[in-house]
Amino acid sequence: NCTQVTEFSLDGFTEDPVTQVNLFLLFLLTYLVTMLGNLSIIILIRASPHLRSAMYFFLGNLALVDLCSSTIVTPKMLVGLMSEKKSIGYAGCMAQLFLFDIFGICESFLLALMAYDRYMAICHPLLYPLVMSPKCCFQLVTGSYLVGLTNGVGQTISMSTLSFCSSSTIDLFFCDIAPLISLSTSDTTLSQIILTTAASLFGVSCSLVILLSYVAIITTILSINSAEGKCKAFLTCTSHLTTVSIFYGASFFTYLNPISDSSGGTDKWAVVLYTVVTPMLNPLIYSLRNKEVKEALRKLM
Repeated sequence: NCTQVTEFSLDGFTEDPVTQVNLFLLFLLTYLVTMLGNLSIIILIRASPHLRSAMYFFLGNLALVDLCSSTIVTPKMLVGLMSEKKSIGYAGCMAQLFLFDIFGICESFLLALMAYDRYMAICHPLLYPLVMSPKCCFQLVTGSYLVGLTNGVGQTISMSTLSFCSSSTIDLFFCDIAPLISLSTSDTTLSQIILTTAASLFGVSCSLVILLSYVAIITTILSINSAEGKCKAFLTCTSHLTTVSIFYGASFFTYLNPISDSSGGTDKWAVVLYTVVTPMLNPLIYSLRNKEVKEALRKLM
């Protein structure tokens, strides 16, 4: 007697009208800064001949991924804050889930590639031009998108096989895997296995690449004799380290404390940091802390 739901209700942050307006203005400003910052990074890298190295190729793709992932989540959240009916159709929910999974995995892989790029630049500078050639970088980035696409297809097919009969209220402001699994009235064992396997395979592998790269980088930096050389080498990694800390800190906190088990709003704000704030901070971090980016921006202007 199961009647499949045709739309889901998205549970927002609050029902207070004044608070909703304030949150709308705050998230709208955040989204506009995200769009402006990431578009500026992409245009700057494309226009400046001084930013044609592998690091900036990866940074341009990271800005594109941040732009897309923020656009998948934030506009729908803004509409929900200003409308009485906070709902999304079944097809729209699956599409949002599919696209968000693609770009989430892509960002993880791009951050890992950027860590490996810094490892090659600091630990093996003579081999750097050969290993991180334009062809190799293009293949690595293309592989990241293909892995993200594979993950998105697998997760979406897994979710589309579930039945949703009893409840259609998602305790979040967008469609994500964990709250959908908790809503399903069918057997979710396979979906949970796919989710756990993907998180372990992709998340752990990217984390290991970053961790091992920075262990080697720190070892190499400590072996440099001059203090100026140590400082210069470390400064090339600070922007990436800041981005990695924010991204993985927020995502680990979010997915190690499942939303389906949450009784309060703490997890929602962790998801806001992961999905809305981080894409805004990345271009600011790289533009404010990177001398080459600031110099290229000054010349372009």
